[in-house]
Amino acid sequence: MRSCHTAVWRQQYVFEGHVPARYIRRFLLDPPPGALGLAVPGMPVGSPGMYDGKTFEPYTIYLLLRDGDYRYYTRVEAPE
Repeated sequence: MRSCHTAVWRQQYVFEGHVPARYIRRFLLDPPPGALGLAVPGMPVGSPGMYDGKTFEPYTIYLLLRDGDYRYYTRVEAPE
């Protein structure tokens, strides 16, 4: 789940990689039980900061769990 950026919110949640802001806001409004944060591994083409206005590839955002596991959170199908 590694990427080039890590954000920590109030020493409670982490956001790893190029997670679009709207998904961070959605997560913070209603964090799932046992959640540690969200991650976008790598640097997907078309993610925030990686979109050139032309090229986009859908990518997955993962939910990081406090027990060290992870699961699917959502799929981004269009540039933000």
